[in-house]
Amino acid sequence: MIDEDDLTCDAITRDFRIFQRRRGHRYSLDDVATASGAVQAKPGANTYVDLGCGIGSVLLMVTWRLSNARAWGIEALDESIELARRSVRSNGLHERVSLRHGDLRDVARTWAGPRVDLVTGTPPYLPRGTALASPDAQRAAARIELRGGVEDYLVAASRLLAGGGRVVVCSDARHPERVPRGAEQAALLPLQRHDILPRAGASPLFSVWTLRALGPDDDACQRWTHTSATMRDAEGKRTTDALAMRARFGL
Repeated sequence: MIDEDDLTCDAITRDFRIFQRRRGHRYSLDDVATASGAVQAKPGANTYVDLGCGIGSVLLMVTWRLSNARAWGIEALDESIELARRSVRSNGLHERVSLRHGDLRDVARTWAGPRVDLVTGTPPYLPRGTALASPDAQRAAARIELRGGVEDYLVAASRLLAGGGRVVVCSDARHPERVPRGAEQAALLPLQRHDILPRAGASPLFSVWTLRALGPDDDACQRWTHTSATMRDAEGKRTTDALAMRARFGL
């Protein structure tokens, strides 16, 4: 049961708003950076899936930018998918956005929909047993790999991806080896690693990766491009990179 007094309704793009809990998981920089990377990786996508969509943060941003795309979100947590449904309805997206309730690994395995042009995911970064889980279900699912990590997201994405499509996921910058390793398991080819630094001089918080299906003539050892963006300068002001990221969603 959702506590209505715990809800806020906040701007997530110029025209869309999102329902989220004050004390639950709220949309954050990794969502914005992943959505930004996705709409740059496949700006002409007509079909799109967000894996583990949570409350719908990335789903809403990408759908706003890809204004003609048909989209699906997959989410296992009851409370989160209910909030995503509210946001989809309130933004008038019910005719082109569908939500599937279930574990993304199972839904992808039995997917009966079309292969899609774009798949996104913002998986949790912490394997089970490496950190204490929050007593709040939303917060726990956002941090701890309760239903798999980035490797599972990549396998699921490969099952949904159309030829010429792109996969965009974020991952822990402290363990970049997980994405190439997961890509190999999923027959995907990493194209770009884009590190996000919170402030000038800081270490990256996370990386946004862009991948495509591995073709028969591809070299799986092909090196990806490695770029970065810094969100705030030494004085704490938003950088041009940060402003451009927000501007992609009309903010």
